[in-house]
Amino acid sequence: MSQAAAQSKKVSFRAKESTACPICDENHQKEQMFQGGGRLIAGKLAQDLRRLYEKNRKFGRVSPLDYVMTVCPRCLYASFPKDWNALNPADNEAIRMATDARRSYIEKILGPIDFTQERQIVLGAASYLLGMDCYQLRGVSVAPTPKKAVCAIRAAWYFSDLHDEFPNLGYDKIRDLLYQKAAVIYGYTLELMQNGNEPVDQAAGMLGPDTDNNWGFDGVIYLNAFLTKKFKDQMAPKPEDQVLLLSRAKRTLARLYGSGKASKGKPGPIVEMTRELYDEYNAILEEMGGEK
Repeated sequence: MSQAAAQSKKVSFRAKESTACPICDENHQKEQMFQGGGRLIAGKLAQDLRRLYEKNRKFGRVSPLDYVMTVCPRCLYASFPKDWNALNPADNEAIRMATDARRSYIEKILGPIDFTQERQIVLGAASYLLGMDCYQLRGVSVAPTPKKAVCAIRAAWYFSDLHDEFPNLGYDKIRDLLYQKAAVIYGYTLELMQNGNEPVDQAAGMLGPDTDNNWGFDGVIYLNAFLTKKFKDQMAPKPEDQVLLLSRAKRTLARLYGSGKASKGKPGPIVEMTRELYDEYNAILEEMGGEK
């Protein structure tokens, strides 16, 4: 079989150049996805800004998210590619010291994992859990908070898919926990956009939250409101606190909706989804006796 014919049947390939881990010095060839060839069949855009993909008859399940995170197969250090080597000595030491705990944590959730194998749904899920864990130990210079938010929501998507495939393993509980974490972290990210305590612009190119459209800071505002509405009971058990929480999210959402109506440059889908969400907020707050 020719090389071209062999490639036409594969989803991914290994990079020729080695990637060295700055934590443990392990070298590996990063797996990357082939572009084109009818591998991706785009479906609808979900309410949480996830692009759904249809199962491919030739290639089976294909997801570009599988290949985004760089993960060391030895120590399980994980990051977005641009941050891979951007480690100060304190970050490096903290991540190195947490290696055993990181492996134990991920294997309790997903069982034994091997990042020398080809990426699939389990390794995709693991890559974002590991990313959250490692960014927890990173300094403010890499803007870890918005990156943890993206990792959290992507991990929630993976555990949603895992629950669909294995409905009796409790992955739905992990999914919901990750969505709740994403809700909290997106709220923090919104605060950082306003107070400047992290250089959030440094994360602009990877805010996604998916890979087909980078909704950037508009996506942060929308997702903060979407997730706040979805998990208001967990975030604020008292009704009066829920009203305050929802009112704050609605005011931010209103600015996004207003700027979308005023600007032809805003992408249509997020403007329409923002309008629908804003209407839902009005209905919920009216029912709760909050602001109209």
